[in-house]
Amino acid sequence: MEIRLRKVGIIGVGHVGAHVAFSLVTQGIVDELVLVDINKQKAISERQDLLDATTYLPHRINVIAGEYEDLADCDIIVNCVGKIDDASQDRLVELQQSVDMVNTYIKRVMDAGFNGIIINITNPCDIIAYYIQKTTGLPQNQVFGTGTELDSSRFKNVMAECTGIDHKSIVGYSLGEHGDSQMIPWSAVNLGGKPLSELAKERPETFGSLDKKDITYRTVKGGWFTYAGKKCTEFGIASTAARIINGIYHDEKFVTTASTLLEGQYGEEGLYISIPVVIGKNGVEDKYELNLTEEELKEFKHSCSVVKENIAKIK
Repeated sequence: MEIRLRKVGIIGVGHVGAHVAFSLVTQGIVDELVLVDINKQKAISERQDLLDATTYLPHRINVIAGEYEDLADCDIIVNCVGKIDDASQDRLVELQQSVDMVNTYIKRVMDAGFNGIIINITNPCDIIAYYIQKTTGLPQNQVFGTGTELDSSRFKNVMAECTGIDHKSIVGYSLGEHGDSQMIPWSAVNLGGKPLSELAKERPETFGSLDKKDITYRTVKGGWFTYAGKKCTEFGIASTAARIINGIYHDEKFVTTASTLLEGQYGEEGLYISIPVVIGKNGVEDKYELNLTEEELKEFKHSCSVVKENIAKIK
């Protein structure tokens, strides 16, 4: 009998990749972690720091600073390559740079025999997830992006601040592009199972006076608010990735948003974009369609058009 260890690889251990690794280690989600970076010393140094941290953790983990071929038997790979130079830079400026970075390693990983799940964080998230799936030929359920799961977290946190209700009791999502064209389907928001639309009528002083335009703005621009003071985002996206990976390993079947291939949902197909999905041991195991209002569907389709236009710009 052989017990299989949970093994995850992280490509790119900058601010995001290093914090994803730290989250996985401190939460005890993985048994083995493989760090790969174009700067080999960076991976070696992050490995040492992580191992130093495990001395005071209640579980053991093996961390390796490896090569792309060492990712072959990983269950999951998290793509974290890339960088952004300044807060005024549009994410689409990163597009070709990110594609070029993926091209430097993806063939080596696949030639080594990898057949697991790839979670993309690299921006522009939707387009790079689409590109990785097309390039690798892996089943679409095995390749997806974190997408608006982080934005949905931002939405819940803003709503919690505005209503006084704990974020864990708020169900709501940001859908569409992980970028400026994302949208909030307000008709699907509920607090403790009670639709926001009903609460607004029953308690107008609290729920009827919400500034939806401002809440949406704070959700969409949340990443830039973080970036303004620290020149990166890292804790939020690290927790987002760890949540997904934990859900995969425990076959949770939990519903969240992720950037996945549309196959007719909302009348759209042939692109990756964020909608509600079910996460389990096989990755994206199901996709949900919300009953969007006419105006919400229009906003979502606009976001799809933005992503489609930029997919066409890949060289």
